[in-house]
Order: sequence, then C-alpha cells, then structure tokens
Amino acid sequence: MDFSNRGPQQPIHPNPQFNAAPQPRIKSVVKKPTALVKWGTLGVGAVIAIMLIALIAVVSFSGTKSQGDYIYTNKLQAVFLNTGQVYFGNIKVINSQYLVLQNIYYLQTNNSSSGSTATTSSSNSNVSLVKLGCELHAPYDQMVINMGQVTFWENLQSTGQVAKAVAQYQKQYPHGQQCSNTGSVSSSQSAPAASSTTAPTATAPSSSITPATTTKKP
Repeated sequence: MDFSNRGPQQPIHPNPQFNAAPQPRIKSVVKKPTALVKWGTLGVGAVIAIMLIALIAVVSFSGTKSQGDYIYTNKLQAVFLNTGQVYFGNIKVINSQYLVLQNIYYLQTNNSSSGSTATTSSSNSNVSLVKLGCELHAPYDQMVINMGQVTFWENLQSTGQVAKAVAQYQKQYPHGQQCSNTGSVSSSQSAPAASSTTAPTATAPSSSITPATTTKKP
C-alpha cells in the first residue's frame, strides 16, 4: 500500500480535545441606544420627578389653613381687642404679627338721651355706631392692629344689626362720610371732648346695639 501521496499529516495529540477542529469566535455585538430612546428615558424620569414633588406638596399643605382662609371677603368682620374695644370692618391682611382692617366702624356710648343713636337696655346711655375718620386726629380709614392685642375676630352675617346699620349708612352716604367740625383746637387750650366733632353715625334700623363685653376665645 502506497502512503507516499498522503502529504504531511498533523500529529495526533493524545488528548482528543486538542484534535478537534478550531471553532470560530463569536463577537458579542451590543447596540448603543439611539438618541430617541435617550430623550424618551429622560422625559419619563422628569415626569416621575414632577409627580413626586406635586404629591409631596399636596401632602405637606393639605389640611393646613391660615387665618386668612376663614375670612368671608363679602362680609363684615368684628375684631375684639383685649382692651374691651371692638372694631367692625373688612379684614384685608392677616398674619401672625398683625391684621389690616378697613371700612372701620366702632361703638360709642354717650350718657345722654339726645342724638340719633341706637339705645341699649339702659335708659341713661345711648350707643351709636360711628364711622372712623371724623375724629380730631383725622385718621385714614385703615388700622394696622397688633395680633397680640386681638382676643378674637369673627365674620358677621348681613342680617345682624351692625351689618344693617352699616348698609344703611353706606346708602345714606354713597360718596363717603362728610365731616363737619364744630370746634377748633389751639395750643393754648385743651382739646375738646370727642363729641365736639360732629361725625355721621350709622344708626341701627330696628333693635338696639349693645357693646360686646364677652371674652370668649375663637
């Protein structure tokens, strides 16, 4: 038998694993994300972050109200001070330090039977609802009251005597109050009593108005 034409032979290794034909290497191909996929992922992340922030804000502020949330802006308010004085008007600003009251009225007691007033249960005293602004010092129709002096404040119903008196006053003086001074103050004499300044008063249309003397807490 002729073995001359077989050509060179590869040596046979004793271990069969080394005799197997070499396998081609498989390259792993990883596709890079496209720009559209990147922007989509960022957009989803941004939406989730905004939703989380909104949820935290709702949870933080839900159920928490300030005093301003309790103001009926179309109604009058009564502000009771720890001095016993009460002012009626519209609360425009309120916070932990002060409140701003406008369109102000207050109760004034005169120990006489004359004048256009709403009488109380006592026959010797008259109570009138006076519009702020015609006093001797001519204040503007605005008060900034320290909250440390406020005992409590409340909204007034339009059916109450104070609200009715204010409505009647505003109807009688549609262009605002007109102050007429009947006396003068000089440096050589003492200031006259408050009654010397004639200020228009808002009179209750029916039953009496009595000054509030309660010290209830809101």
